[in-house]
Amino acid sequence: MLGGGLRIFRTKSFGRFQRKEGITDGSLADAISRAERGLIDTNLGHGLIKQRVARPGEGRRGGFRTVVAYRVGERAVFIFGFAKSDQANLSKADERDLKDFGALLLALDARGIETMIAGNELAEVKYDEKA
Repeated sequence: MLGGGLRIFRTKSFGRFQRKEGITDGSLADAISRAERGLIDTNLGHGLIKQRVARPGEGRRGGFRTVVAYRVGERAVFIFGFAKSDQANLSKADERDLKDFGALLLALDARGIETMIAGNELAEVKYDEKA
């Protein structure tokens, strides 16, 4: 169950990955619902988590890894995704860059978020509130 104040977003580049791989907004909401219940696959620190997302028609085990800037009950921003078969893990440099980007996204106020949405750099993930 996702809380009413929680907003889920995806970056423009993550949106391209999501469309290419056929990942639904419901799958993203499910990943955040698990995180809200304390079921985080990997805590990378500095507000960044790694969550598995199911491949369409399959389970999470053979699915995708996503990197999310996450603040409990407030905001989740999907910023990077990859298939385990394509990439074993994140390099230290990639992880550092994603932490910096995630911190920037989590520090945005409402006006900053709306500016990024208006500039098509962020999009809100639509999901059923009962997810």
